[in-house]
Amino acid sequence: MLTQPKEEPGARLPGAEPEIADTLDRTPDQAPARTGSAGTAGARPAATLFIFFTVALDMLALGMIAPVLPRLVENLMHGTPSQASQLLGIFGTVFAAMQFVFSPVIGSLSDRWGRRPIVLLSNFGLGFDYLLMAWAPTVGWLLLGRIVSGLTTSTVPTAQAYIADVTPPEKRAASFGLLAAAFAMGFVLGPAVGGLLGGISPRAPFWVSAGLSLLNGMYGLLVLPESLKRENRSAFSWWRANPVGSLRMLSRSRYLLALAGVLLLAYGAQQSLMNVYVLYADYRFGWSDRMVGISLGTVGLFSGLYGGVFVKRVVKAFGERGSILLGLGMGMLGFAMFGLSRTGTLLWLGIPVMNGMSFVWPASQSMMSASAEANEQGQLQGAIHSLRGISGLIGPGLFTFVFARSIGAHAWFHLPGSPFFLASALLAGALLTALLVDFRRPAPV
Repeated sequence: MLTQPKEEPGARLPGAEPEIADTLDRTPDQAPARTGSAGTAGARPAATLFIFFTVALDMLALGMIAPVLPRLVENLMHGTPSQASQLLGIFGTVFAAMQFVFSPVIGSLSDRWGRRPIVLLSNFGLGFDYLLMAWAPTVGWLLLGRIVSGLTTSTVPTAQAYIADVTPPEKRAASFGLLAAAFAMGFVLGPAVGGLLGGISPRAPFWVSAGLSLLNGMYGLLVLPESLKRENRSAFSWWRANPVGSLRMLSRSRYLLALAGVLLLAYGAQQSLMNVYVLYADYRFGWSDRMVGISLGTVGLFSGLYGGVFVKRVVKAFGERGSILLGLGMGMLGFAMFGLSRTGTLLWLGIPVMNGMSFVWPASQSMMSASAEANEQGQLQGAIHSLRGISGLIGPGLFTFVFARSIGAHAWFHLPGSPFFLASALLAGALLTALLVDFRRPAPV
């Protein structure tokens, strides 16, 4: 692919005025960017912390509205829970579709214009979007807000590309692990905070989410420098930025294609947790909402603990490929324990085992990012996020269908744990792929 010529020390890009070039890539109080071992601009601790907080805030906001969105939809429709659930299915599909389509587009835009403007626009866009949803007088306006939220949270790959820019390759797995911990923190706190605020009003979580996003955007204006140097940027191309073109990037080598296959299968398995866990716990164990909430909080707690504390140690001990194999094996065993549990005890024991999957995401992303040029990191992370979008489009229908056909009088077979056995089988396929494919890292192409 075409890249911009490397800049000699002390040289300027042709046609770029010194004052303009410096101003675009630097906040007023930022010292000249240093070049790290990754060959990209360094970042201050406050900037890196801002990126982690932005990801956590995105997940927190999504989690906060989850408990109240069904009730708000039902109120606006003046309908029944059954009617509301059908519309919520449309909401979920539209949100996943937006993630699939726009993650690579926004990632490629960040390769062209830099990470800072994209991340900041996401914060402000998400804030105004939640204001729209808080005000929404009809279901149509609420659906529009859901569409926009799918678009604005598609900037998560840009945050991941920022971390790849400022982190040497040998430390990226640990940094991506911290991002996974930020995801988990939002997963843990979001529904709990949203439930409390929902007791005041079903619109209260939207107002609070809007305020947090806007405040975070204003804070970012002060502390977030640009991470992508001007000479490492690439021209924007719809040929590469559309989902098909972006996914084509993952097929340019067997190495990337194999890792993409591992991630797609693992993301697919994760959908069982998101879509049938609550139904399964209610059907098989008769758990109350409180018990389900506690168990999901425990899932998030272990995910954050593994991502924030143990990823660095596991990668150091076993290497990136070994961490992937370990995580897939633990996830496969953990989901099998979920499916086999009859009283709930085995499920509780399976939670810390299943969360070993937390080693898979950062190690895979670290290996993939090391095979891409600096001006491709946004596109690459967008392509990876599109894999999550594909799983979000397929997973809900697949796992709920399997669960519905394995319980009740008209079941094809009575096996309530079948969705988790399917998840375990998907991880077995990912593990086999990781074992058979040559994972020797190629040089960036």
